[in-house]
Amino acid sequence: METIRAKTGALAAETPFTSEEKTVSDIFKSILEESRSIEPWLVATRRELHRIPEPGNEERETSAAIGAILDQLEISHVNIGTGVVGLLDGPQPGKCVALRADMDALPIEEPAGRPYTSLHHGYMHACGHDAHMTVALGVAKLLTSRRADVRGSVKFLFQPAEESTGGAKPMIEAGCLENPHVDYVLGLHVAPELASGKAAFRSGPFYGASDNLEIIVRGLSAHGAHPEQGIDAIYISAQIIQALQSVVSRSISPLDSAVITIGKIQGGTRNNIIASEVVLTGTIRTLSEDVRAFLRSRITELCARTAEALGGSCETRIQASYPVLSNHALQTTIVREIAERILGSDNVRDNEKPTLGVEDFAYFLRERPGTFWHLGCGKGGESAITPLHSSGFDIDESCLAYGVAVQTASALSLLKAGTYENLRFALSQRILFM
Repeated sequence: METIRAKTGALAAETPFTSEEKTVSDIFKSILEESRSIEPWLVATRRELHRIPEPGNEERETSAAIGAILDQLEISHVNIGTGVVGLLDGPQPGKCVALRADMDALPIEEPAGRPYTSLHHGYMHACGHDAHMTVALGVAKLLTSRRADVRGSVKFLFQPAEESTGGAKPMIEAGCLENPHVDYVLGLHVAPELASGKAAFRSGPFYGASDNLEIIVRGLSAHGAHPEQGIDAIYISAQIIQALQSVVSRSISPLDSAVITIGKIQGGTRNNIIASEVVLTGTIRTLSEDVRAFLRSRITELCARTAEALGGSCETRIQASYPVLSNHALQTTIVREIAERILGSDNVRDNEKPTLGVEDFAYFLRERPGTFWHLGCGKGGESAITPLHSSGFDIDESCLAYGVAVQTASALSLLKAGTYENLRFALSQRILFM
């Protein structure tokens, strides 16, 4: 169905949008029905992946399982490390949309008794990456049967090491967004605070940036009975920790967001010896690059001056980690509208506030326009919520079909629109493309 035409780079004004509304809605409804029809396959696939959790950059068994499924679907694929990149080409040339799914698991022991309990001792898919992979594979399955509707191509980026070293950046550096060139990128994360069948979106900054912080405080050891003969690195460290809290409360605007957390303190040798060295490690979280740069400078200066004022010295090391994940407005709005069409407007909401948690999908969004959204996976009310990264975490598996439907419709719509200008025009007319 053609709903827009390009004429010397401009869009034709005569397109009858209102008469197409019912047809478009029917197409979205059929995609949801198709997604539900493969629900047994989705559940079986998710459970297969759930049983074989692996740490970052060691997802060999997971990679092999994904490759086998892509082979069954006759989708070509290559490996980048332990990651997998699948490519589905449509019969007509066009744009390329990439769907990302992270693969790694967490070092958490899963409780026994589930029919799909982890077979790998000490590891568990406690962050829902098994669901993310399954949704991407479900989209691949649906698009295989709808290949004639694919105007362009769809890439499937199965990415390692989201929870640890950050697998997105190495995959990008290895060329996963080229050959063919990716125009848009989409990702999702399951959200236990939302019931299955619901979704949440946010345009602009959604996840925070993180920096790893190490502070080495040096003093002079002495007998604990004669503190005047030494310089107490533990006392200096305590003053530095206190001073760091004032950075957020007194050096950052109340309208900006920042967190400085010291998570580990290590120093001293015995109870009766003044410590000569203490190492503090922690994390810095921000939502803007300006605040991020300011904090790096301010923390370094404050630590050095505090230690110097108390007779010691200090070395501050700040290592950049994930950047801010900032969703692009146009793609976020389009995918949100598609979610409303598929799930119902009452089941789609906006996240009013970002989170200072991190997500390395941010690297993809720095390279290409796209969006990252939350797929409800909760089983019950708020009292029944079991958080991510806990041994009790699990999903309502009915969420898988909803995720497949929204991602499939979104990919097809972005491909059908073809250009950024067409997307903007489609949005202004509240029409999406199939």
